[in-house]
Amino acid sequence: MDKTAVRLINNLLGNDETEAVLEIYFPAPEILFEEDAGFALGGGDFDAKLNNTKLENWKLYFAEKESVLKFVGKTFGNCTYLSVRGGFKIKKWLGSASTNLTAEIGGFSGRKLQKFDRLNFNQKTIDKKQKTNYKISNSLIPFYSRFPIVRVVAGAEFELLTALSENAFLRQDFAVTQNSNRMGFRLEGEPINLLHKKELVSSAVSFGTIQLLPDGQIIILMADHQTSGGYPRIANVVEIDLPLVAQLGINDKIAFRLISLGEAENLILQSEFELNRLKFGIKTKLHK
Repeated sequence: MDKTAVRLINNLLGNDETEAVLEIYFPAPEILFEEDAGFALGGGDFDAKLNNTKLENWKLYFAEKESVLKFVGKTFGNCTYLSVRGGFKIKKWLGSASTNLTAEIGGFSGRKLQKFDRLNFNQKTIDKKQKTNYKISNSLIPFYSRFPIVRVVAGAEFELLTALSENAFLRQDFAVTQNSNRMGFRLEGEPINLLHKKELVSSAVSFGTIQLLPDGQIIILMADHQTSGGYPRIANVVEIDLPLVAQLGINDKIAFRLISLGEAENLILQSEFELNRLKFGIKTKLHK
């Protein structure tokens, strides 16, 4: 759901940024380290503690054998991530370690982790003597909020909206409803209308596509979205702002700001430049 958090903590550990991680929701698990491990947390803040010592997100830590990681309370955000140095030993499916719970495929036997499940490490993850006191700069961390203003670019059917509906889409606040999941976040707000009814051919959609539903409400397609859909695509969330959406919970609010495609591309280029700087700096530190 929050790809930026995954990339950041994997880079912090010197991993390939697509290395498998645990995506954790609250109430969260208690995790026993059966071997020494370097690890990092990112995304939502669930008040993590290692052997009763409070931890921060975005920081490299060392867990000695028999250490216990707990998540005491939900401070903010909807999901947090745990990555270990070297990664988890997970069998890939179609080149990915991700789990599809609906199809029961991928990840750990295609299901959620259960009590007493054991995840093995790919390698001895870190030397205890290695420095573990550095963290990711605040400038790289998404500005999470329970009411973010999210940047979007116009979708293929944006021009089919009435002038009043264009204004309503960009000027009002929307609330995340209970009828939301990993496939899509359904939002509630003032109804939005097309200039006239139009039948559309099912077309490609992506993570962040905003579709207009028949009742005038909108939905943001999320990580487990379908590959195509027939509802009008009125906008697309800019990739760099997807983490802000991913961390929203029920009744949180969201507003949209329209930017050009060129502006969106520049934001991504700048973000990739900063991530590459982080990657180079971390690898330099880890191999000293």
